[in-house]
Amino acid sequence: MLLWSIFALAIQNALVNTILGRSKTAVEHPSIISDFKEITKMRLALSVVFSSIAGYLLGVDTVDFKTLILLALGGYFMVGASNAFNQIIEKDLDALMDRTKNRPIPVGRMSVNTAFVIASVFTLLGIIILYTINKQTAMFGAISIFIYTCVYTPLKTKTPISVFVGAIPGAIPFMLGWVAATDNFGIEPGTLFALQFFWQFPHFWAIGWFLFEDYKKGGFFMLPTGKQDKGTAVQIIMYTIWTILVSIIPVFGFTGDLNLSIIAAIIVLILGLGMLYYAIQLFKKMTEQAAKQLMLSSVFYITLVQIVYVVDKFIS
Repeated sequence: MLLWSIFALAIQNALVNTILGRSKTAVEHPSIISDFKEITKMRLALSVVFSSIAGYLLGVDTVDFKTLILLALGGYFMVGASNAFNQIIEKDLDALMDRTKNRPIPVGRMSVNTAFVIASVFTLLGIIILYTINKQTAMFGAISIFIYTCVYTPLKTKTPISVFVGAIPGAIPFMLGWVAATDNFGIEPGTLFALQFFWQFPHFWAIGWFLFEDYKKGGFFMLPTGKQDKGTAVQIIMYTIWTILVSIIPVFGFTGDLNLSIIAAIIVLILGLGMLYYAIQLFKKMTEQAAKQLMLSSVFYITLVQIVYVVDKFIS
């Protein structure tokens, strides 16, 4: 359990570095391996795998390591496929933005055909592997990649509602683990879905805020009002509050087999209030730095909440 928690924090730290653009390896020393990691967004994929594993541990009575490994592999392939398809579709727009202009396809280090083969193979492998766990897990995995690739990605340049659509596949991994463990979709995975669904709004709007000018170059308008204004900041606060409320619901016994002790609920509440603090700071300061701090707090919030949920289950 300790090793899993350390792994989770390491993955989330790598994810933060990726969002902030601190990793320059793929730009300074491009190679087949680095381009493969970039086209599939390996760090993001691993963070999603962590969420799925957390959901699995919450739903299972006895850990089946074969299922756990299959879930990790299947989840990784599905996320990698989604990211590859996304970069194929957005290749011309990626070339316009500082954050993405050095990706393999825009600079010509990887052809569209090669990326398409990778995405297609990953899709098939992901669905097949998840199907060996159970049909529902494969179904939700397929739904996730379809919405992300065919609905969310095209909408990003057309309407801020794309964030709402993107939050659906983004919220699936946490509940996917529970479905993999139980072969059942009920109130428990629904609650896990709701938690990660509401969390994504303050998280991605914070990113959309401090990358506003870069996103504008590519024609992406991710903020709910289309601007870095008080209206956006207020909505960030509102969705942060919703995230906090959903996160402590299991303590009241309304969520079936998904339970949370009073102590764990207090810890989760404190973590949520910490994230809310940074959301309020963004409302007050209206700066890119405040948005970055909110993004960082949101990443550590969701990671620590998932760790608290899992640890609480096994020690309660």
